[in-house]
Amino acid sequence: MEKTLILLKPDCVQRRLIGRIITRFEDKALTIVAMKLLQVTPELAKQHYVEHVEKPFYPGLEEFITGAPVVAMVLEGLEAIRVVREMLGKTNGLQAAPGTIRGDYSSSRQMNLVHASDGPAAAAREIELYFDSTELCGYEPVLTPWFRASDE
Repeated sequence: MEKTLILLKPDCVQRRLIGRIITRFEDKALTIVAMKLLQVTPELAKQHYVEHVEKPFYPGLEEFITGAPVVAMVLEGLEAIRVVREMLGKTNGLQAAPGTIRGDYSSSRQMNLVHASDGPAAAAREIELYFDSTELCGYEPVLTPWFRASDE
């Protein structure tokens, strides 16, 4: 099983798309093992986007991510990082394929609704930024045998 951090960004929250996006993840048999609504502070934004802090576009990114609450989640599943990123589609909603979350709901590069970790190292680092280990609630959904074979 693999874990990934998901942020339903301020545009997702403000547009009231939270339920629709969560449903898509659940329909794909990904398990929510942690979730909370929070306000990203400038300090947390700098930690999360550490690789972008010195770039010219960072002030706008910080203003956006701190502009309204986000829903932070940890999803768990087989190849969760790849699966979620494919479900999201390309970063720019105008270039994302129909059927992807961004392709269906976004028409912007920055206001692209959802952040997802891009690899195992990023997932581990980002999960620790948003959640204490005691907040992760691992469990085996009773429907698991109906979503995948026992040897997967």
